[in-house]
Amino acid sequence: MSEKKVCVVVGVGPGNGAALARRFAGDGYIVALLARSSAFSLKLASELPDARAYVCDVGDADSVARAFASIREEIGEVDVVAYNAGSGLFGTLDDVTAADFEASWRVNALGLFLVTKEVVPAMKARSEGAIVVIGATASRRGTPRSTAFAPAKAAQRSLCESLARQLWPHGIHVALIVIDGIVDLPRTRERMKDKPDEFFVQPAGVADLASFLVRQERSAWTFEAEARPFRETW
Repeated sequence: MSEKKVCVVVGVGPGNGAALARRFAGDGYIVALLARSSAFSLKLASELPDARAYVCDVGDADSVARAFASIREEIGEVDVVAYNAGSGLFGTLDDVTAADFEASWRVNALGLFLVTKEVVPAMKARSEGAIVVIGATASRRGTPRSTAFAPAKAAQRSLCESLARQLWPHGIHVALIVIDGIVDLPRTRERMKDKPDEFFVQPAGVADLASFLVRQERSAWTFEAEARPFRETW
């Protein structure tokens, strides 16, 4: 086992997930990259020191248990979780099925619950650790096309608050980053070709904020932080 601390990034893709992995690797952590497919995460792991990729479906309890058992065996106990799994189908009530609704909840809320159950015992034993969750303003308001996404994000935010109240006294910092804007990704750029650079939320900025939250002094912890472009109307 390495003497380095371990950070698990849950939900690794070319946006926030990759940026979080790069930032925490740069901070000196061994990074475990979790994604449903290893196509992207394996390549990213090869670019980062000591990083490893694991296939994990966060909505499946057995998959989560297997992934974290491997992490503990191959790397060690987890010090930091950056929970970025949060996809969801967008559509109105007419567009969204019951399966879509449940799948969104599984990724955003159930997955966070399952991951937290895996890492908290060791964190409690050490009286330290951090769980940073990437949320969204959909957790605060529903729109016509967020029929499945907004309830899932609201459940995620409520779970974060419950966890923070339980775990802070044990030295475990649970924090939520509420993203208010469109993340800069190839697919969002393609869809919004007329938008300038400053319209988009930069993943590196989100990762910097996550790193800051993990390093906060205990007497002044933050529970909820917002991340939006400086020109965002809010």
